[in-house]
Amino acid sequence: MTELNLEIQGTDTFEEPEVDMLRYERQAWDSGAEYIAGIDEVGRGCLFGDVVAAAVILPKGLVLEGVNDSKKLSDKKRELLFDIIMKEAVAVGIGIVDVDTIDRINIRQASRLAMKQAVQSLTPSPDHLLVDAETVDIHLPQLSIIKGDANSQSIGAASIIAKVTRDRMCKGEWDALYPEYGIAIHKGYATKLHREQLLALGPTPLHRRSFLGKILGEQEQPTLF
Repeated sequence: MTELNLEIQGTDTFEEPEVDMLRYERQAWDSGAEYIAGIDEVGRGCLFGDVVAAAVILPKGLVLEGVNDSKKLSDKKRELLFDIIMKEAVAVGIGIVDVDTIDRINIRQASRLAMKQAVQSLTPSPDHLLVDAETVDIHLPQLSIIKGDANSQSIGAASIIAKVTRDRMCKGEWDALYPEYGIAIHKGYATKLHREQLLALGPTPLHRRSFLGKILGEQEQPTLF
């Protein structure tokens, strides 16, 4: 087994017992699979912006120290691991589903669509999928794993790719379009700042209309532009 040791400085700590992050991959390899893709999405619970999914195929036996649920990692670690995963991966696929589609088909179906797009963009194509608590609408052997990003290296890698990809959209184009909303800070989630700015300014065209009634109440808000 090839092990890639990473010296990553930071303050992240984990209280969970050590997990064998390749146990699900080994099961698939032992069954004859060659290209195992981990799939995860980011942005499902946001009020603003697209949902982003990633699919990652890593080389058989490669160990990437530090890969875990992206929410448990600092921005600095995620960015470093993003570059390493992109360099080491056999293939990486990204799927993005926009706000209009989210509002039309609902966030769960939009998340599944983004996952399907991510898988379909992989070259080579995978022969087995490991998915974070979901199923992908595609005819491939697959396993849905609860908290998969913390229990499978492939899913953890996909979590990092999806998170960094979406965060860059938040801090770049979306924050530039609507700087007064603090998108670069809260990434579209329903923080106090975000809720206050929504109440003061109303939703933008990139806010998910289907989410706002639950968060802000049923009062009608004007749409910018």
